[in-house]
Amino acid sequence: MAAFRSIAILGAGAWGTALANAVAAAGRAVTLYARDPAVAAEIKKSRTNAGKLPGIAVASEIAPTNLPGEAAAADVLLLAVPTAAMRELASEIGAMIRPGTPLVACAKGIERGSEKFVTEILAEAAPIARPAILSGPSFAADVGRGLPTAVTLGAGDENLAKDLAAALSSPAFRLYHSTDVRGIEIGGAAKNVLAIAAGIVVGRGLGASAQAALTTRGFAELSRLGRVFGARPETLMGLSGLGDLILTCSSPQSRNYSFGLAVGLGRTPAELRAGPLAEGVFTAPVLVEIARKKGIEMPIAQAVGGILSGRINVDEAIAALMSRPLKAEI
Repeated sequence: MAAFRSIAILGAGAWGTALANAVAAAGRAVTLYARDPAVAAEIKKSRTNAGKLPGIAVASEIAPTNLPGEAAAADVLLLAVPTAAMRELASEIGAMIRPGTPLVACAKGIERGSEKFVTEILAEAAPIARPAILSGPSFAADVGRGLPTAVTLGAGDENLAKDLAAALSSPAFRLYHSTDVRGIEIGGAAKNVLAIAAGIVVGRGLGASAQAALTTRGFAELSRLGRVFGARPETLMGLSGLGDLILTCSSPQSRNYSFGLAVGLGRTPAELRAGPLAEGVFTAPVLVEIARKKGIEMPIAQAVGGILSGRINVDEAIAALMSRPLKAEI
């Protein structure tokens, strides 16, 4: 087993700060990198990150820094930044790390333009690193407070996946390991788009029955996409697939669900884009394009993409989904 004693989290947003707390509870030496010196200074002085994770203390064992070189010296690096920022950060840090250092993507999305999944971004931007992915049903506030959470750690090499899961697990933060990297990534990316749809259903007041139907048929779309990419059924049915979908399609703690909820209540996607980041907003058009190229039927994702682009409104999207030809449930 590899001795991963020091862990760096790059990105001091809500999720990065929460991960730092969880890993510190595992007894590891933890560095939390914040690009903004003021954020690093605040955490160091007050042991809080009030702007990103209010009301939750940052563990005293965590060493905040705004110097990327200090983070790059760790045995394992967790990149807790949005998908759109992943390539730039990986390129920057990739020039500082030791060959073979694991880089763990903690984002759930697909890169616009390249249509690359997050571990593919890491492989291209930091070729001397070993890419991995952490994903699953987890809200930053829950993880930051030390509430019980289980997620999945994926890497192409099974021994690396096992070692990383062991190094990052703590009493309240349990990691399962897998080599089905693409399956994990598909679950994380697709569920964000579907969560926007679930929020729209609730915001429109369509009822619990419609929400359950939306989530179930959304999972069918996620599964179709996964099968085309060779994902394992147990991965799609597991924490990073169905588990994450259930969580994000049912709680306003999810930024994607909250975004959809606001749209369902009458606000426009354009005015909401200035608010908290919802990864599904950026993933939707990429997901729709991938589905088109692969010939995958994903009507809910397409409806979300149409609403976000302004091509259709919510009522038109609902009508189109409900008037689709009747068929067997698959």
